[in-house]
Amino acid sequence: MQWTLVVPLKPLARAKSRLSDTADDGLRPGLALAFAQDTVAAALECPAVRGVVVVTDDVLASRELAALGARIVPDEPRDGLNAALTHGATVAGASRPAARVAALNADLPALRPAELARVLEGAAEFPRAFLADSAGFGTTLLTAGRGLELRPLFGPDSRARHRASGAVELCLDDVDSVRQDVDTGADLRAALALGTGPRTAAVAARLLITEQ
Repeated sequence: MQWTLVVPLKPLARAKSRLSDTADDGLRPGLALAFAQDTVAAALECPAVRGVVVVTDDVLASRELAALGARIVPDEPRDGLNAALTHGATVAGASRPAARVAALNADLPALRPAELARVLEGAAEFPRAFLADSAGFGTTLLTAGRGLELRPLFGPDSRARHRASGAVELCLDDVDSVRQDVDTGADLRAALALGTGPRTAAVAARLLITEQ
């Protein structure tokens, strides 16, 4: 089973505002880029992933993520996260109609290819499926089968909204790296404890935070 992943990324200057208690304005853009780089690099190492489409208008992020092998799609709707994901899924489906499509958060810096493969294998059993984040309220991954609409409902309480939309929640153990997105300083410490990719580790080292 082959998948195309759609990864949304807002302009780096506006990314990760909730990390203001951990990283100042000068460091947050670099941290957001590092998260995305480590996420995309790990995703492309997953044997179930045929390609990664990044939806972003950020020039620096576009260049750096394209260098890793991602396809860059401008955020033409410019109407928020879910519109960007729908646009990216449409582009992905048109270019690779035989592949299933999954939306993946850009802030999974501890992502492990083998754990992502387990999640995608589980998702392949259902028309639409999702994985809740480590906090239990959000979503880090949403999938759709061939020819089906992704119907993303990311945002506050997306776990409940995706479940209400008919998507099947994937209840899997030992896939912590796919659940651990980073919005707060506590999230970043949790990701570092799991073991992040090299780019996040390098930027986080400048923050002088303690892994817990």
